[in-house]
Amino acid sequence: MSHKATVWAIQQRGLKPATKIVLWFLCDRHNPDFGCFPTQARLADDAEMSISALNEHLAKLQELRLIHRIRAQDPRTHKRLATRYILGFEDGFPPEPTPETGDGFARTDAEQHADPSPDSGHGAISGFSAKPSPDFAQSHLRNPEINLVREPLSKPVKEEEDAQARNSDFDRFFAELLTALGFAANAALPAWWQGSPARLHVQRWIDYLGLSEARIIETATESRSDHPNPPDGPKALDRFMERAARRDAITAAANANGKKAKRQSKCEVKLPLSDDEKAAFYAKMVNADGYLPQSVISNTIRDAMLARGLVTPERLRQRGVR
Repeated sequence: MSHKATVWAIQQRGLKPATKIVLWFLCDRHNPDFGCFPTQARLADDAEMSISALNEHLAKLQELRLIHRIRAQDPRTHKRLATRYILGFEDGFPPEPTPETGDGFARTDAEQHADPSPDSGHGAISGFSAKPSPDFAQSHLRNPEINLVREPLSKPVKEEEDAQARNSDFDRFFAELLTALGFAANAALPAWWQGSPARLHVQRWIDYLGLSEARIIETATESRSDHPNPPDGPKALDRFMERAARRDAITAAANANGKKAKRQSKCEVKLPLSDDEKAAFYAKMVNADGYLPQSVISNTIRDAMLARGLVTPERLRQRGVR
């Protein structure tokens, strides 16, 4: 959330209430460091309207030059990526269109005098590619004058439904995590807990450390016993999550060997490990391609891995271990 953006949205005059609501929620999703790129499903849910109605208000806001949309597609799959919204007060907002350029972006003399064509794409002000394709069409908005009835889909859009379900599940998990860390419900979050960077950092605990969502919330709750105040961003929890992953790995190894590891309440389980076992455990992390925090490898562990030939100096340099 950007305070500057929401104040700017409130100051805009002459908008219809629904259009202003869409502008406000866009600004509410703006991050001063990373920009504004919420999904249409997210905006429609925020504004409590359908996606088709949302697109009408977005088109009106762009027509009034309050927002500028930059659409993108994955160069490999040709699927649409999240739209970037540039707000009217931002430095990167394109200038007013002129008769010379037609779209606010500078062109060379040859481009200015060239006739519009499918190859040049001149004559269009949308900023889209001159050659539309089924994967990346020029317009994704309905025309309310000629499309008054929405035809039912002959087949369910399974991939989109699955993606929305995954996003909804992660949103629910992320909200539970914030509650476990001591953030009040509906409270304004600090900048380091906003936007996609914080969510991607939390997702790494699942993808690279192998922690489940329940284990992450359990570890986050335990971390607050000594630190009652919410942490300054997810990075502050890396050590707790790494320690939990190591404990889980040790417990799993002990169970595989027929040993029962006893966990003590509210204290860390300490199992004696040999130097060979420690070196093998950390060498596996270094040789993998997953996320590796720089602080996890000590000088002693580094020397032990090198002495046993489990890693190479080149691999350690690649992974940022010195």
